[in-house]
Amino acid sequence: MRNCIHKRSNYFLLGVCLLWLFAGTAFGQEQKSLSLREAIGLSVNHNRSLKVSKSKVEQAVASLREAKDNRLPDIDVSGQYMRLNRPNVNLKLQQPDTQEPGSGAMDDAPDISQAMFGMATASLPIFSGGRINNGIASAKYLETAATLDAERNRQEVVQNTIAAYYNLYKAQAAVNLVKENLEISRQRVKDFAGMEANGLVARNDLLKVQLQESNLELALLEAENNAAITNFNFDLMLGLEEHTKLLLDTTDLSQLPAASTLAAWETSALNERSDFKAVAKRQEAAHAGVKVAKGAYYPTLALSAGYVGINVPHALTVTNAVNVGAGLSYNIASLYKAGAKIKQAKAEEDQLALDREQLSDAIKSDIHKAYQDYNQRLKQIQVYEKAVEQANENYRITKNKYDNSLATTTDLLDADVARLQANIDYTYAKADAVVAYNKLFESAGISNETYATDDI
Repeated sequence: MRNCIHKRSNYFLLGVCLLWLFAGTAFGQEQKSLSLREAIGLSVNHNRSLKVSKSKVEQAVASLREAKDNRLPDIDVSGQYMRLNRPNVNLKLQQPDTQEPGSGAMDDAPDISQAMFGMATASLPIFSGGRINNGIASAKYLETAATLDAERNRQEVVQNTIAAYYNLYKAQAAVNLVKENLEISRQRVKDFAGMEANGLVARNDLLKVQLQESNLELALLEAENNAAITNFNFDLMLGLEEHTKLLLDTTDLSQLPAASTLAAWETSALNERSDFKAVAKRQEAAHAGVKVAKGAYYPTLALSAGYVGINVPHALTVTNAVNVGAGLSYNIASLYKAGAKIKQAKAEEDQLALDREQLSDAIKSDIHKAYQDYNQRLKQIQVYEKAVEQANENYRITKNKYDNSLATTTDLLDADVARLQANIDYTYAKADAVVAYNKLFESAGISNETYATDDI
C-alpha cells in the first residue's frame, strides 16, 4: 500500500514539474504582431546576400575612383643624405711641382664629409590613345551594373519574404481550422457516447466518430509541428529572437486586383528588370574595353617637370635646377602584342550580347509563367469559394438526413471531412494568389508600392 502511495506521489511530482516547465515555456515565449510591410523591412536589413551586394557596389565605386585617378599627375619625390669619410689616398704619380710622388696632392683637396641631394618629378598625361577616358567609361558602366545587380537581389529577397510570410499564414490557418473541427468532433463524440449509452446508436457508430476524433488530433499535432518549424525559420530569416511567435496581419488577402494584359507586363519586364539592364551596362563596359585595348596602338604624350637640389659642403651647391618639358613614348611591341588583347575584348563583348539575348528570352518566359500562375490562382479562388459553399450545404443536408435516419454515420463524417478540406483549400488559395501577384511584380522588375518602406 505504501509503495502504491509512494509511486503516486512520484507521478504527481513529475506531473507538476512537467506542467511547470510547459507553463514556463509558454509564458516565456515572446509574441510579436507583424505586418508584411514590417517583415520585408526586417528581411532586407538582415539579409546577408544583400550585404554582399552592397560590398560589391562599394568595390565598383572604388574601381571607378581608381580609373579617374589615372587623369591626375604622377609626382615622385626623393632625397638622399650620405656621410663620407676622408680616405687615405697615396698617389704614385709624381706631381710637377714636387720632388716626391704623392706628396701634397690630397692635402690641398677640400674636406668633404657629407653630401645631400633631393629630386622632385611630375608627369601629367595628355594623350594615351583614349585608354584613360575609356577606362573611366568602362568603370562607370560596371558600377551601374553592380548597383542594378544589388537591386535585383533586393527584389528577390522581398519576394522570398512574401512567400515565407504567407507560408507561415497557411500553417497557422491550418492549425486554427483543424482545432475548430476537432472541437466539433469532440462534441460529437460526447453526443454519440450519450446516445450509445441509451441505445440510440450502435457501438460501431461511436467508434467511427471516436476514430475521426483521433485522426483530427493527429492532424492537429502535424499542423502545429509544421507551424512551429515555419515560424522558427521565419524568425531566422528576419533576424528576430528565436522562438518568437509571430502574429500575422492578413488584410492583404482581400487585395487581389485583376492583372493587366500580358503584353504590358512583358514590356515592363524588358524595360524595368535590373538584371537585364545590368547585362546591357556590362556590354557597354566591354565595348569601352575594346577601345582601351586599341589604345595600345597609339603613343603616349605627357607633360613633365622636375626639380633637383644638391649640396656638397666645401665642394658643390646646386639650387633652382628646374626643368619643364614634354615626353613622347611609343611601345613598338604593341604593334604585334595588342592584337590578342583586342580580340579577347571583342569576344567578351560578343558574349555579353548573346547573354543579353538569352536573358531576354528567359525574362519573357518568366513573365508569361507568372502571369498565367496569377490568373490560375484567381480562378482557383472562385472554384474553392464555390466548393466551400457546396461543402457546407452538403454537410447541412447530410446532417438533416442523419438526424432523420436517412444517412449513415459514415456519410456524416465524410461530409465533415470534405467541409474541412474545402476550407483549407480556400484559405491556401487566397494566400497563394497574393504570393503569385507579387511574383508577377518581381518577374517584371517592378516594386509593389504596397510594401514600399524606407528600410528597403
